[in-house]
Amino acid sequence: MMVLGPIGFGAPLMLLALAALPVLWWLLRALPPVPRRIRFPGTVLLRGLEDPDPIARRTPWWLLLLRLLAVAAAILAFAQPVWRPPPPVADGDALLIVMDAGATAAPGWNSSRSRATRAAEAAIADGQPVAVLLADGQNDEALVFGADGSVPALLRAAVPQPWGGVYPADPVAMLANTPEGTLRTLWLSDGLDHDGRDAWLQELQARGPVQVVPSPAAAFTLHMTESGSRPLLEVATIGKDAPDIRALGPDPQGIPRELARLTSAAPSTRDGITTRPVPVDLPPEMLGRVTRFQVDGVESAAAVVLGDDRLRRPVVAMIGEGRATSEGQVLLSPAHFLRSALTGSARLIEAGLSDALSANPDVIVMMDRVGLQPDGALANWLDEGGLLIRFAGPRMAAAPDLQNEPLLPVRLRPGGRDMGGALSWGEPRPIAPFAADGPFAGLTVPEEVTIRAQLMAEPAPELAERTIAALSDGTPLVTRAAFGDGQIVLFHSTANADWSSLPISGLFVDMLARLVASAGRSAAETDGADAREGIWTASEVLDGFGRLSPARDTPPIEGEVLANGAAPGVPAGIYTSGERIAAVNAGGPIVAAEWPGALVETDRPAGLPLLGWLLLVAAVTLVLDMLGSIVLRRGSMAAAALAGLLLVPGLPGQSDAQEIDPDLARAASEFAMGYVLTGDEELDERSLAGLTGLSQVLTARTTVEPTQPVAVDLESADLSLMTFLYWPIGSEQPVPSAQAYLQLNRFLRGGGMILFDTRDADIAGTAPDGSDDLRRLVGPLDMPPLQPVPDDHVLTRSFYLLRDMPGRFTQGEVWVEAAGAAAGTVNDGVSPVVLGGNSWAEAWAVDDRGLPMFAVGVGIDGERQRELSYRFGVNLIMYVLTGNYKSDQIHVPELLERLRSEDLR
Repeated sequence: MMVLGPIGFGAPLMLLALAALPVLWWLLRALPPVPRRIRFPGTVLLRGLEDPDPIARRTPWWLLLLRLLAVAAAILAFAQPVWRPPPPVADGDALLIVMDAGATAAPGWNSSRSRATRAAEAAIADGQPVAVLLADGQNDEALVFGADGSVPALLRAAVPQPWGGVYPADPVAMLANTPEGTLRTLWLSDGLDHDGRDAWLQELQARGPVQVVPSPAAAFTLHMTESGSRPLLEVATIGKDAPDIRALGPDPQGIPRELARLTSAAPSTRDGITTRPVPVDLPPEMLGRVTRFQVDGVESAAAVVLGDDRLRRPVVAMIGEGRATSEGQVLLSPAHFLRSALTGSARLIEAGLSDALSANPDVIVMMDRVGLQPDGALANWLDEGGLLIRFAGPRMAAAPDLQNEPLLPVRLRPGGRDMGGALSWGEPRPIAPFAADGPFAGLTVPEEVTIRAQLMAEPAPELAERTIAALSDGTPLVTRAAFGDGQIVLFHSTANADWSSLPISGLFVDMLARLVASAGRSAAETDGADAREGIWTASEVLDGFGRLSPARDTPPIEGEVLANGAAPGVPAGIYTSGERIAAVNAGGPIVAAEWPGALVETDRPAGLPLLGWLLLVAAVTLVLDMLGSIVLRRGSMAAAALAGLLLVPGLPGQSDAQEIDPDLARAASEFAMGYVLTGDEELDERSLAGLTGLSQVLTARTTVEPTQPVAVDLESADLSLMTFLYWPIGSEQPVPSAQAYLQLNRFLRGGGMILFDTRDADIAGTAPDGSDDLRRLVGPLDMPPLQPVPDDHVLTRSFYLLRDMPGRFTQGEVWVEAAGAAAGTVNDGVSPVVLGGNSWAEAWAVDDRGLPMFAVGVGIDGERQRELSYRFGVNLIMYVLTGNYKSDQIHVPELLERLRSEDLR
């Protein structure tokens, strides 16, 4: 209640409506008064007249029915209905629903769960007791049969688990509460054999019929095996599909995305299981970023392999020998043997010690070096966790103060030991078997590997503890000691074949791979090749569908339990122990299930799709509607019949719709760059490789993600679907037809861009009146006036700040539309033509492995030139897609100042 003097208001907020009075006053002034109605006297003369051919006031009921029928048929068709005969149902007094609930059941989980829920609800409606057994290894109590809604609710809430299917070990005890009478079993299987399945099948068949419903989606498993120094994936399935394997991880900007797709090799089939090896042939930089491999299109924890320390490629710096090697001895030098052994297991760099330390490598390898400083930069690097691997040699053996040489795991005797020579101590010695708890555990020593010379260690109490490889007489071959948080390893023999046959054996590669893999971990952590000792804690875990999420309330797990793989209580995921990271995956080898004596729904038809029939009904009713409309509109039946005949396929007068190239259609829906086919296969392959490399750079560095480049035939392609064309000028390329030039001119006027590349380093001149080939091919085009790219052109700053625009060559000048030309106003300020001769496609080109195909420049300067060519390509595509939005004069002074500062540096 609001009181204002003697007046009270029970709803004072209604007073706010007074604010609408001015609006109402304005509306009343704006609206005219109601017009006067005056009857026209002449209409009296029309009274009594009738139309001999009246027009219907409303649509006839039969035409309306046809239209409703057509719409209803189209709606049902787009719902994609499928007619399936009802499945057979076994008879029984009680129902037991058995579901495989491991990770391999995830692809068809929703369908299997729906089938189980319907069966449970039907049995409960008939008054039959129902129970559910989920084969996930988490329940071993006696099953409870009931006839209420708890069983369907349990099924709706059930999800697959991130480990393999496991059945309880004692089926008799779990079936103790089974009601009397016949027990019928509905078994929803993923098609695979799991622990305890055979015992359950026999017990259930003894109690009644067993009906097996295979999963509608094939089960897939993916696991990693060892193949030398490179990881090897293996995908197994019951079906015969060969999906790609996606490698996922963060890009250089830290954004998670698909990094690569891996294609499987030739399959092998055994006992109904198809197995395909998938080599992981990725560059070390990319492999180190991979966080998971996943079977494309399969949502299952069993189809995922998580990345851990096994995928990390350590950086190994190999320090030079310190003396020149003649050309004839290159293949005999220690560097050659080490380079061959380390290439597969690490990213190798070769530099001086100071340059190597500035790169902060994981491992440093030195060959026959003495005189190291015990307190310099190398010692600091070691103290922070580095791994130093040293090899003996003649220089170290002849060092006068070898006993006091720093940064060695043990003290050495000067002079060395020669075995097998004229004045030797004896015959060459073989290598003793490796200790089971050392870093080389499990490696087999070939009988032919012998040691002819070695540096001897001074006897000391810790010598045995620091020896990780020895000869048959017990003398050390490889010793190791801790240095701060790092390690020092010494091979008491040379890295080439001068002192032993070890460097020419596969054992040498495996030993180095084991040592390099231990980089960044203490000696205690690297003992035992595959042991996962200690306590591990889950940081991220997978659910049954392969989705990764942070772990919650997961208790610590002992290493011995973790080594057994994913299991109940040990979900698949990422586990950590200190600085170690281990992945537990749910995939592994699989075995197809067999069902002797069971009713398996393998012969059930897939169903009859009704999409085509319903669309046919819709089309027929629409034709009838059109014919009826023609008749109603004073048309004759003959005209209606003629219209119907014109709709029949194959009659004269009809023309087929023009087929659109699927690549061009993809370029229209998903941005793709195109290159003009020149008739020269080698030149066209270079264009494809160049645009492929530029597409990869754009995907990695920008939000633009081009698809596979498109080959464009100027005589037949529809250029209206393209945005960018790369046209390399070739001497053998024929001149396009007049129709092709007409389409090219329409393409340039409609907002497209063509990059003309004469590929001659500007020898003939890249101006429009330059080389003969350029004038011959470009002359008929309606090109705007051109000028060299100004310093403040948008092309120099659309993404990167550029001063030069090199390709494989740097001499060529780049031309764009002259300022003030008419085409610039049509194409949003974007030049329709960019012309140059720097052979950009060859600078961008990459092979199937993503490596450059052509050399650019020399050394570091050449790589810088290649990087600038990529930056020009990025700027060019961003310029094409974004127009002149960076031509704002407010930003020009700052951008020019930044370019000047870069020139001064």
